[in-house]
Amino acid sequence: MQNVTLHDKSFRPFLTEKEIQDAIKQLAKQLQKDYQDSNPIFIGILNGSFLFTADLVREFEGDCEVTFLRMASYEGTESTGDVQTVLGIKEDIKNRNIVIIEDIVDTGNTVEKLYETLSKEQPSSLKIATLLFKPNAYQKDIPIDYVAITVGNEFLVGYGLDYDGLGRNLKDIYIIND
Repeated sequence: MQNVTLHDKSFRPFLTEKEIQDAIKQLAKQLQKDYQDSNPIFIGILNGSFLFTADLVREFEGDCEVTFLRMASYEGTESTGDVQTVLGIKEDIKNRNIVIIEDIVDTGNTVEKLYETLSKEQPSSLKIATLLFKPNAYQKDIPIDYVAITVGNEFLVGYGLDYDGLGRNLKDIYIIND
């Protein structure tokens, strides 16, 4: 793996495709165990979780449904703190087991907004699954139920994560050079 440059920033290798896929397989096994007797709805949060959602549901061996919700809170490398729903879901989630699939959880602003919004629809259960979790940045009380990989506070790109629109297509995850 080599360094990559996106716009005006340089990034160095952080997690390989194999490390990512191994973590996803472990997470899928846990979800499968917890939801073996139900038909959960996995809600992928766009744009960042599209690759993670696809890989996770392919590893999940039980019945499930998949839908997407689009949220926005980032500009450049910083969270704006203002989370907005850009594209909502149409499925009826009342009395259903819901798993929100996030690419990365840092401050928790998006998770909090999602949790509050979806709870109003009265699902049977509402859980959060994330590929990457930044516990040192997390500022909310909502539990993050499923974490594939715990990371520090550095800015990351690749495997769905972007820097101003670039880098989502990278198979590996890269960390910003200081």
